[in-house]
Amino acid sequence: MPSEEDQTQVRVAWLYHMEGLTQAEVAERLKITRLRVNRLLFEARANGLVNISLNSPLVDCVRLERALARDWGLKDAVVVPTPQQLDLVPPIIGRAAGEYLGRLFDKLRPRGFGVGWGATLRETIRHVRTSRHPKLVVSSMMGGLTYGTELNTFETASHLASRIGAQCHYLAAPIYAGSPESRDTILAQDVFREAFDRIAAADAAILSVGDLSRRSFLIRNGLPRDVPPVDLRAAGAVGDILGQFLDKEGRPITHSINRRAIALSVDALRQIPTAILASGGANKSRIIAAAVKAKLVSVLICDALTASAVIRHLRDRG
Repeated sequence: MPSEEDQTQVRVAWLYHMEGLTQAEVAERLKITRLRVNRLLFEARANGLVNISLNSPLVDCVRLERALARDWGLKDAVVVPTPQQLDLVPPIIGRAAGEYLGRLFDKLRPRGFGVGWGATLRETIRHVRTSRHPKLVVSSMMGGLTYGTELNTFETASHLASRIGAQCHYLAAPIYAGSPESRDTILAQDVFREAFDRIAAADAAILSVGDLSRRSFLIRNGLPRDVPPVDLRAAGAVGDILGQFLDKEGRPITHSINRRAIALSVDALRQIPTAILASGGANKSRIIAAAVKAKLVSVLICDALTASAVIRHLRDRG
């Protein structure tokens, strides 16, 4: 996979040569210094990246990034090449997301940061460079499983907090209550009201999504036995975000499972200033498109084939 420096160089060259931005505008767009922009442009000409055209497999990735940001209202998009081995999609996206978080923590300096769960986020944390942010509070945005796994919300939050020297708060509850009524009883307690107030006030967050296939961590391990995936499909679901199932337009489906979820609501998620979705694989393209269409996320990190499929779904009016 190309290094972070190579990816930045291609993005700088694209914005400057293809979109006509000034060096100052490029620096502002990518949140880097103008001096670095100038150096990268010089090196791009010297090493043959910039000639008459951009000579890099990353060009298509940058084109997809710009289309997503320009046409669908995202603050930012990072698209990486799709590996030939599909089981490498989470590690490759995780690397890009980890590098993105390192830059975000340094520049944005958030006080509150929310996290979801899953294989991609596990890989993300492995690639976040170690640092010290003692004033930052990392919070899980959803309940978890009742047994230990490194993909669980508790482990995800604690591993990230440990890596960046931050504080950590769990949402100490299962992902689903037994009924909507029992969920309401749980959330009425002071400790949960305070937890959700803290999560909703986060400056930034990172999460993933799941589809309805057996590839989904939630479908395999967290969905209640009385809720078969076939019922969710019949209700129009294309996947879940924070354990809440959405239709292709990004609207919560009419099903009791959503009223049993102990997680930040999709309406509250929409209010987080920088909500990063790190997820990939063609099987997830519909739910990713739904989340983008509903403006539940503001930054998308995914692979190229998935990004192309997401754009097709976003353009589909059928």
